[in-house]
Amino acid sequence: MIENREKDLVTMFSNMADQKKKKPFLWKKSRGTWAPQSWDETANFAASLAKGLQEIGVSTGDRVMLVSESRPEWLGIDLAIMAAGAVTVPTYTTNYEPEHLHVMNDSGAETVIVSNQSLLERVLPAALKSDTVKKIFLIDEYNSDEQSIEIRRLETIRVPVQNDASKILRTMATSLRGHSIACIIYTSGTGGAPKGVICSHGGILSNCRDATKILSTMGLEDEVFLSFLPLSHSYEHTAGQFWPISLGAQIYYAEGIDKLASNMIEVQPTLMSAVPRLYESMRDRILRSVRQGNKITEKLFQSTITLGRKKFEGQKLSMLEKVQDMLLEKIVRRKVALRFGGRLKAFISGGAPLNYEVGMFFTGLGIRLLQGYGQTESGPVISVNPPFGYRIDSVGLPLSEAEVKIADDGEILVRGELVMQGYWRQTEATDETIKNGWLHTGDVGIIDSDGHLKITDRKKDIIVNSGGDNVSPQRVEGCLIAEPEIYQSMVYGDKRPHLVAIIIPDKGFVSNWCAENNIDPTDAATLMTDSVFRSAIAEAVDRANSRLTQIERVRRFILTDKEFTLENEMITPTLKVRRHIIRHQYEEKLEALYG
Repeated sequence: MIENREKDLVTMFSNMADQKKKKPFLWKKSRGTWAPQSWDETANFAASLAKGLQEIGVSTGDRVMLVSESRPEWLGIDLAIMAAGAVTVPTYTTNYEPEHLHVMNDSGAETVIVSNQSLLERVLPAALKSDTVKKIFLIDEYNSDEQSIEIRRLETIRVPVQNDASKILRTMATSLRGHSIACIIYTSGTGGAPKGVICSHGGILSNCRDATKILSTMGLEDEVFLSFLPLSHSYEHTAGQFWPISLGAQIYYAEGIDKLASNMIEVQPTLMSAVPRLYESMRDRILRSVRQGNKITEKLFQSTITLGRKKFEGQKLSMLEKVQDMLLEKIVRRKVALRFGGRLKAFISGGAPLNYEVGMFFTGLGIRLLQGYGQTESGPVISVNPPFGYRIDSVGLPLSEAEVKIADDGEILVRGELVMQGYWRQTEATDETIKNGWLHTGDVGIIDSDGHLKITDRKKDIIVNSGGDNVSPQRVEGCLIAEPEIYQSMVYGDKRPHLVAIIIPDKGFVSNWCAENNIDPTDAATLMTDSVFRSAIAEAVDRANSRLTQIERVRRFILTDKEFTLENEMITPTLKVRRHIIRHQYEEKLEALYG
């Protein structure tokens, strides 16, 4: 574990590589087998590429766009760009031509690094229209006859280095400081065109130091991370890449959501970070599996959660319940732990609010789920729950290097090295967000008597009904999608007397319901208007409403089988609802619910 205060991310990696040398570092599954890349091999790749980038003219401050799925090369390329004095501009692999073109032109990137042929086919049309892009390099083999722009294999520009690759990287990084720009990460754009957030080396390092401080009580040694989220997202970039480097941990790159369950059993991770939607999906799959088993198993499972919840919430267990809980520890919780690999110290949740019921589900089963909070503009972590005495109803304790206060209107303000340097080429937007050194997060919250931070809503997302009451849409939506019948939802009701919602039913529930009722599941349009099916969804809404206050309850709803996806631009790559786009499409139908 790196304990001294490094000045930059490249030096942090180099120092750890000196310690770890030939020990395994990055793992990728190839042809059914997990293959490791050592710290020395990673250092060699990064140093040779950094030299190569300088030789082709990449210089201090240049922006280099990186479009790749998560893989060992991603980390090496990121380090190489920084060591060359340039700035990494990562983008989502799910982006299409317009999004890529926006990032190219806005960042002014002349060089683009792409992983494979499939992504090249999305990037190239944008590059050909770009005002700035001159070169594209591919990690993998590619096929293109395009002559108007330089396209080459990345391997061809690497300059061989013989020994002491980590020393070469450290020497190349001599001019880097905490205030140097590490990367420009574009926000996922829930409210319009993405803005480039200028992240410094010092800001990310501050996050790494603080994460280690607050989570060290669970023992941070020989850690194994399973990286699942895209590295183009600031959360995974820090929590899934640079924090593991600072710990000297191993990183396995997951094959994808469809292989995640099997990857966890194979890899046996000790730590994993993800967004709440993944934990919701895990919960739904586990519950579906349990319900398909025998009634005794289902009863034992539910008893385990109930007793675990009582213990966590400080309720006294009777002597019989204590005995039952001890037995359930052996016959249920241990089996559940094995489904996650058997070595998991904690899941870490961030990027969006974690539903309390989802958190309690895992906690009741003996799985530690620590909720944190932050945003791209803050490195990105602002607070996280400690491993012991953690709270599901809060986003944890503010980091020690983050100064956090609540403004008069309830907005959360943050100050410290973790705060971004601003939005790239957007002085006005920067001045609106950072005032007198304080980052105005746009989130509303409170700090309770125990020092825990609680988020009540996004300031701009708050629904103000016609009675003047403020309602958190995220809280209501969280309660709705906690029901197994509901996959996605968005609530509506600004300046209206009560809330209404769009609801997308869960596919698994739809399939089971159709089988039980002899209905053709392929006739989705008819199903959405079926009165009996709507009644089943209404029962789920009623259950969610029972956990909400009077003003938060959903009175009426629209049913649709059209999911919110990246393709229809109704969610961001980090699965956040893009309310303005959904409202635009459904507003007429939503307003009709008030008739």
